[in-house]
Amino acid sequence: MSKISNYECPKCGNTGYEADQFAATGGGLSKFLDIQTKKFTTVSCTKCKYTEIFKAEMSMLSNIFDFFT
Repeated sequence: MSKISNYECPKCGNTGYEADQFAATGGGLSKFLDIQTKKFTTVSCTKCKYTEIFKAEMSMLSNIFDFFT
């Protein structure tokens, strides 16, 4: 994941952050089959822990791999 050069926490003004990702299931059949169809990126302030969540694109290959695991 690329470094954000001008990050500033909107709550406390800190410039330190941690970035991470997570995937979640949608509704309907994907929930029943436990297929992660939604991917998100998080950016968390290292001082106050305020976290912003951004929706990311899921590739078809990761969806297929997830189905078989």
